[in-house]
Amino acid sequence: QVQLVESGGGLVQPGGSLRLSCVASGNIFSILGMGWYRQAPGKQRDLVASIISTGSTNYADFVKGRFTISRDMTKNTVYLQMNNLKPEDTAVYYCHALIKPLANYWGQGTQVTVSS
Repeated sequence: QVQLVESGGGLVQPGGSLRLSCVASGNIFSILGMGWYRQAPGKQRDLVASIISTGSTNYADFVKGRFTISRDMTKNTVYLQMNNLKPEDTAVYYCHALIKPLANYWGQGTQVTVSS
């Protein structure tokens, strides 16, 4: 099993920046990839960005050029740097890990609110 703990959410004005962090613990050697999803009220949970064991990254079209996913393997941490935030980025952001063989683990979520 893997435990995921997010931090870094909050209230920010449009155009501002936030950095989310997700610390993984437990059976981290079984992690195939990690990512960030988000879910706004009344909407489905969508993939925002992901990074796999090779370091290859993937982004949703709606965040390309604004968000960057990265990792620090020495700290078992994945980051999501969010720049030029827009009101439509308001959502609960969830850290996700895909574990061998193919199990999904989720963090508890962190609220990001973009408002003036």
